[in-house]
Amino acid sequence: MAASGYSDLREKLKSMTPHRDEEKNKYSDGASNGKGRKRKYRESDDDDYEHSDDSAELREQEARRVRSSIQQRSIFTSEECALIEEKIDDVVAKGEAGLYREHTVDRAPLRNKYFFGEGYTYGAQLEKRGPGQERLYRKGEVDEIPNWVHELVIKRLVSSGVIPEGFVNSAVINDYQPGGCIVSHVDPLHIFARPIVSVSFFSDSALCFGCRFQFKPIRVSEPVFVLPVRRGSVTVLSGYAADDITHCIRPQDIKERRAVIILRKTRPDAPRLDSDSPLSSPVERPLPLKAKRSHRRADPDAAHRPRVLEMDKEENRHPSLSRHRRHSSENYWRRGQDSDKHRESSGRKVKMRRH
Repeated sequence: MAASGYSDLREKLKSMTPHRDEEKNKYSDGASNGKGRKRKYRESDDDDYEHSDDSAELREQEARRVRSSIQQRSIFTSEECALIEEKIDDVVAKGEAGLYREHTVDRAPLRNKYFFGEGYTYGAQLEKRGPGQERLYRKGEVDEIPNWVHELVIKRLVSSGVIPEGFVNSAVINDYQPGGCIVSHVDPLHIFARPIVSVSFFSDSALCFGCRFQFKPIRVSEPVFVLPVRRGSVTVLSGYAADDITHCIRPQDIKERRAVIILRKTRPDAPRLDSDSPLSSPVERPLPLKAKRSHRRADPDAAHRPRVLEMDKEENRHPSLSRHRRHSSENYWRRGQDSDKHRESSGRKVKMRRH
C-alpha cells in the first residue's frame, strides 16, 4: 500500500470514482416535498442501485430506520468461535475434495458459498434476471444442515432467545478471502421469512447498507449506514433493514479471512425449480465432484489489487504476451490494446470470454 501512496483503501476508491459527486447531484435533484426518490434494488450483480435523495438530512433519517430494525448481540466466546471455525475449515476441505452435492457449493472470486438444507438460484444463475425470479432447488439437491451447525450454533441462538426452536431450515456459510465481497442485494422476500440471522467468525468486518456497485474496476458508493460486525457477534435483520434497503459486503471491509453463517427459514409457498412436475422418485446423490485446488491462504494484499478478468487469464496462458503484464494501473488498461496489435501481427486469435 505504501508504494501506491494510500494509507486507507477508502481514499484509493474515492480517487478512482471522480464521477461520484456527479451521481450524487443527479439523484439529489429528484427531491420533492421533502420526499426522496424511491429506492430500486436488483439481485443482479451488474445492475445499478438507485438511492433516495442524497441530502444529509434524508440520509440520516434513512440511517436511523436501518439502525432501528437491526439487533446485534455478542453471544459466542472466543473459545466457542475457535471450535466453530475448525468446523468451517472442515466444510471447506470437503468442498475442495468434491464431497458435496453439486448445488451445495457455489464458487466466486475470493468468496465461496456453501448451501445446506435449502439452496436457491440467484444472480447469473437466473434465466430471467431480477428480483422475484429466484427459485429454490428441488428437495435433496443440496446437502443437509450439518449436525455441528445445529449443536454449536442454532441451539445456542435458541437458548439465548434470538430465534424460536424449529425456525431454521436453511444454513449458508459464506467464506471470504481478503478483498472478497458480495454485491448489494435484498434477501428474496418470496423465498425467505424474516428475520435474517447471521453469525460472524475468523475476523471483524462490516455490513453496509444502501451502496451502489460498479465494475471493471470494482467501485462502491458511499453507504447510507455501516454496521460494524465483530467476530462471534450475531446480527438480526428485520423490517426496513431486511426488506427496504440493500445490504452488501465491500471489498475494503474484508481485510482478513472472514466467514459468516446465515440462518434463515424458507417460506412454505416459496417457488421451486420444476415445481409444476412432481418428482417421481427421490433425488439421488450424484457422484462426487472433481477435487478442487486446496484452500488458498489469506493474502493481506489481495484487497488492494483489481480482480483478474477471464480474458486476462486467457492472455496470461501465452508466454509471448507476458511482456504486457501490468506494472501500473495505466499499463493495465493499455495492455488490451497492445495485445490486440500483437495478435494482428502474428495472425493468431485468442478466444475472449465475457462473463
